[in-house]
Amino acid sequence: MLIAASATPAEAAVRHVWVAAVPASWNIVPNGRDGITGATFEPAQTVFPTVVYRRYTKRWRRPLRNAPVANVDHNLIPGPLIHARVGDRLRIHFKNMDRTLRNPHSMHFHGVSYKPSSDGAYVPGFSGKDGNVRPGQSYTYRLTAGPDSAGVWPYHDHSPSMHHSLEGGLWGALSIRGRHERRPDREFVTVFAPMGDFQTINGRAFVGNTPVLRARVGDRVQWDVLAIGSEHHTFHVHGHRWRTAAGVPEDTRTLGPAESFRVTWREDAPGTWLYHCHVEQHMERGMIGIFQVAKR
Repeated sequence: MLIAASATPAEAAVRHVWVAAVPASWNIVPNGRDGITGATFEPAQTVFPTVVYRRYTKRWRRPLRNAPVANVDHNLIPGPLIHARVGDRLRIHFKNMDRTLRNPHSMHFHGVSYKPSSDGAYVPGFSGKDGNVRPGQSYTYRLTAGPDSAGVWPYHDHSPSMHHSLEGGLWGALSIRGRHERRPDREFVTVFAPMGDFQTINGRAFVGNTPVLRARVGDRVQWDVLAIGSEHHTFHVHGHRWRTAAGVPEDTRTLGPAESFRVTWREDAPGTWLYHCHVEQHMERGMIGIFQVAKR
């Protein structure tokens, strides 16, 4: 939950966000099949125990959805989409509720300014509690969205459990707007990440399991595209184009590990479309989904 301290959207604010790392049983292919090829999978291939970020009310009293139902048709991976504006100060209150695996966890944020005590990265002999939050403990990260923070950025575990956690989906996104920038009608977080033998979008693989994203003609839509892991991916949406900052039209864009970008357009193409990674082997292993645009 975001709490702005006596501020209008165009003013700097102090925004408090309550997040916990919680255990979960995750299924990469919930319906057990690839909707395009018809290939089938057993739960032993697709289900595993993991830890995910979850949004909470103040002081972790009650869990909330990580994203509105209108924007996403499943929950938990990625973690909460954290919104801010340039000039805002963020207070991310984090608690490690990993009572199953009993691992330390943390939160490390890209794209914002902070002191070393809010870095969230574990370095023996140098880092403090911020990079090694043990089960049952909590920590508050203090961040500032500066003039160069506008855009979309990843956050993720950077504790001693980092490598295992990244493979298990312990990551999310920061969406930071300019001081007077208008919010889109629809905002889609699309995280490309390998998981086990699969290539996933938001932790799911194959049409029928990956997020079905929905908009209407006339909507101003924003895609937040991020890559987690050690591979490069190419974002592509069928039947659509957008313009770069230089005004050049494009319909694919490549990003590497921990890179991110956002693209925006006014929707004018009703129908059912594919979106996917254009690295063909990644698409074949699950990195493909459906985008549905309804007539108004």
